[in-house]
Amino acid sequence: MNRKIFISTGEVSGDLHGGLLANALFNEAEKRSIDLEICGLGGERMRKEGVKILQDTTSISAIGVWEALPLIIPTIQIQKKFYKSLKNLSPNCLVLIDYMGPNIKIGRKLKSEKNKIPIYYYIAPQEWAWRVGNNSTTDLISFSDRIFAIFKQEANFYKRRGGNVLWIGHPMIDLIKKIPTKKDSRKILKLRATENILLIMPASRPQELKYVLPVFMQVARKLQQKYPSLIVYIPSCREVFDSKFKLALDNFKVKGKVISQTDIEELKTHIYSLTKLALCKSGTVNMELALYGLPQIVGYRVSRVTAFIAKKILNFKVKFISPVNLLVKKLIIPEFVQKDFEVKKIYDKACRVLERKSEKEKISKGYEDLKKELGKEGVVKRAAEEIINSLI
Repeated sequence: MNRKIFISTGEVSGDLHGGLLANALFNEAEKRSIDLEICGLGGERMRKEGVKILQDTTSISAIGVWEALPLIIPTIQIQKKFYKSLKNLSPNCLVLIDYMGPNIKIGRKLKSEKNKIPIYYYIAPQEWAWRVGNNSTTDLISFSDRIFAIFKQEANFYKRRGGNVLWIGHPMIDLIKKIPTKKDSRKILKLRATENILLIMPASRPQELKYVLPVFMQVARKLQQKYPSLIVYIPSCREVFDSKFKLALDNFKVKGKVISQTDIEELKTHIYSLTKLALCKSGTVNMELALYGLPQIVGYRVSRVTAFIAKKILNFKVKFISPVNLLVKKLIIPEFVQKDFEVKKIYDKACRVLERKSEKEKISKGYEDLKKELGKEGVVKRAAEEIINSLI
């Protein structure tokens, strides 16, 4: 039996989840003696899992109207190529992963053309958590034959609106590995007995290099002045960013190193073992750090133009920016957004987290509450089984 699946995603996190899903789909197909071909829009992680990448979309991502302007033409070109490929390849189903703007447009277009390809949405927009304008939603339900929800709130949100939804749990659960001992990690990372890690995860989009990275670097410099034993580690999310991260370390006179993509998977748990605090942007990374139990501070900023349009014109509203806080509906990890994304505020909070046991205990207790909302292991496998079942 021959079957074809098309996956559409973008950005670093989408490529990660696309790769995990592709791996599970191939494994499930092999069990059932199905000759499976997967093509799609994505990146290197998906390619490594055997997906035929028609266009790398990990570099074409931005948050905000102003920041997205330079990407309009490349996105349109990709979508034209996508529709042509879809017609030529005639897949048995289409899986949309995150990548809200382009994927919503793809779904709408295929629905308007009365395309008969089943459409599945995996990791849908977090509409249950934020609203734009008059509380209207995207028309996700109208074109999605099934939504694989990773959050309970997400599942309930779409079910109440008539969607065909299956709650599978959060895929990050499947990635958590055992943390090695500090002694072993110090040996592997060649750190002294007194040295610990200040983990910085500032960017997966070009705009974040401008608006997020410099602030975190200034905070890191001040923290190293107060705590000389802290060594900054910046895990690579995109190879093209590595030189910019290294330049930032030099320019801000921060002692640290950039961990390349080829090394990060091998070294990740060792880095986490010695991490005292993480400074990171909002996103999937917050969930991963929470599942490993690492104290973190989240920060984010967009341009003033984008902030103005979002607040005054689109009436965008969100109580929290981190998915960790959104899920439990309370402030577990500190957040500093827009005008509050300021060096002194982040530095002061970082010192309290590093020095006060009560601050760490508050975060740790919140993480325990979070884990109850994320489901059981085998998340990606459950999604793959459902998708393969639909192809038989």
